[in-house]
Amino acid sequence: MVLSKPDNQKVLSAFSLRGKVAAVTGGARGIGLEVSRGLAEAGADVAIIYRTSKDAPEIAAEIAKANGVKCATYQAEVKDQKSIEDTLIQIAKDFGKLDVVVANAGIASHYAAEDVTVEQWSEIMKVNLDGAFWTAQAAGRIFKQQGQGNLIFTASVSAILVNVPQKQAAYNASKAGLVQLARCLAVEWVDFCRVNCVSPGFIATDMLSVHPEEWRKKWFGMIPAQRLCDPYELKGAYVFLASNASSYMTGANMVIDGAYTLP
Repeated sequence: MVLSKPDNQKVLSAFSLRGKVAAVTGGARGIGLEVSRGLAEAGADVAIIYRTSKDAPEIAAEIAKANGVKCATYQAEVKDQKSIEDTLIQIAKDFGKLDVVVANAGIASHYAAEDVTVEQWSEIMKVNLDGAFWTAQAAGRIFKQQGQGNLIFTASVSAILVNVPQKQAAYNASKAGLVQLARCLAVEWVDFCRVNCVSPGFIATDMLSVHPEEWRKKWFGMIPAQRLCDPYELKGAYVFLASNASSYMTGANMVIDGAYTLP
């Protein structure tokens, strides 16, 4: 049915993911790792999809033990349409179904626009936009067959503003495209799937730790909250979007940025 309506539940029950199966791309590090943990803490069985994280199996074992859920790992390349599609199909077979897919895998780069090479532009688009679409497409096919599903993209505040002092036109464009993609899919797939985005601000992950100190000082001066966000502070938003608590929410972009985008 159009935007399937769950039964009325007590509010804490509406946030439960018990009995759900979720898959997270880039789920073994950074934001994706905390999303994987958060979904498991809410009761979901979780498939962690990774590309290079060698400790992914150990992470999955820890998550499974800590939360009494099933947690398994799958290696895939989101840039490769067949790789991610085959992986999601396998996850649905192994777990018996697939309720939630978080398209979280992403990379960042910083080049002056006039110096960006064809290879640099192509790489960031292949991961951040193409990879997200291939993940969504594969998930959408499964959800359509099942009659229901839930897709969540990790976008960025870079989709709605221009970051300074770093120069990252390619990254910003990839994330802006991702937010518009989510809106389009929310309408196109409304009969069988909800689609939403989370757009984090500056998050304390390895992706940020490599940047010059002067950049970090500049950012702190622009964030009213005067601090970075720890990745674990995002997991509640993903649980909300994955659960019945957000049953009438689709096509939305949740900005979580310590008010960075407001001034």
